Amino acid sequence: MEAPVATRRTILELLAAGGAAGLMSGCAQAAGPDPFAPWRNPGAGEKDPRRWALAHAILAPNPHNRQPWLIQLPGADEIRLFVDLNRRLPATDPPNRQITVGCGAFLELMDLAARQTGRRADIALWPDGEPQPVLDTRAVAHVRLVADPAVRPDPLFAQITARRTNRAPFDMKSPPTADELARVSAGARPGPGLTARAVTDPDQRARLIDIGLRAYQVEWDVKPTHMESVDLMRIGAAEMAKNPDGIALQGPLMEAMKATGLITHAALADPDSMASKSGLKMWQDMLQGTPAFFVIAGADNSRATQIAAGRAYARAQLTATSLGLSMHPWSMALQEFPEMAGPYRETQALLGATPEAPLQMLVRIGRAKPGPLAPRWPLDTHIRA
Repeated sequence: MEAPVATRRTILELLAAGGAAGLMSGCAQAAGPDPFAPWRNPGAGEKDPRRWALAHAILAPNPHNRQPWLIQLPGADEIRLFVDLNRRLPATDPPNRQITVGCGAFLELMDLAARQTGRRADIALWPDGEPQPVLDTRAVAHVRLVADPAVRPDPLFAQITARRTNRAPFDMKSPPTADELARVSAGARPGPGLTARAVTDPDQRARLIDIGLRAYQVEWDVKPTHMESVDLMRIGAAEMAKNPDGIALQGPLMEAMKATGLITHAALADPDSMASKSGLKMWQDMLQGTPAFFVIAGADNSRATQIAAGRAYARAQLTATSLGLSMHPWSMALQEFPEMAGPYRETQALLGATPEAPLQMLVRIGRAKPGPLAPRWPLDTHIRA
């Protein structure tokens, strides 16, 4: 078999790999908007508490960094959240489950921010009905921000701008402690019908790594799933400034490789390119650098459960950040396109879940140097009249 092409994960691992000095130190300056501006003092100058809360919500983790959020602001205290249907992932996420989980993370960060201003977020999910089998134009949520003297700020709010998704190999000599993992699980506050727990058993860890490597091959072998990632890669500062979403390949090394033609979209699609051949080794190293996993499972696979899983994951990652831990969603073996059925079934069975009550999140957790920021569209690009 030919060497697997580098996907979004392996190229990001190339950026994050240890021993390459300055690899994660930032990106070259480019003309145009700053793709990282939304991370700096979000909501500064906003007088509408809804916009202030939403400026924090758009920093939520979401699959492929698609940022699929459309927002209406009717009345004086209401928010209606929709999914931008053009920002779904039809190849790797055909039922739009992962996109829905990302909406849950968005709602959790919005809630945390609202609490900072003494407001309660009253969230009604799917006010026009729950869309199945895929998302449609119906609202994900209708929200009212209500002033409430009983509301107290949540300490996790302080971690919103510190949160990163870290794709580096984690420190295997200093794994998370049992107490730290218990605190992350408790911090998720999974709620009714959800469970959140760490996976540290050596045999399960080894099997998850094996399944992950095979899932990598599957995602690459299926051209639509592979190209979905390649098409969303933003190589260097200029591409990130133009489209501050997708999979950012950033830093001095990427700028140099782009300038010399070693990293291009065509090279990323070519299994014989340097990027492809180097990527497999980097991906293997990242998988092996996983001292523990964190999982969230539901009692069913409803849209409401998917939203709840996203909220729980956002809280878990913020809790991990507060403890100096890093997290990285490992989504391949949970993808639901037909060719991934084998690794999907193995992963569910290994961790005691079923397709009817599946894992919603499978996440690497450990210690690593902080990763880079992910680009973000400004808040106004998400607002609709």
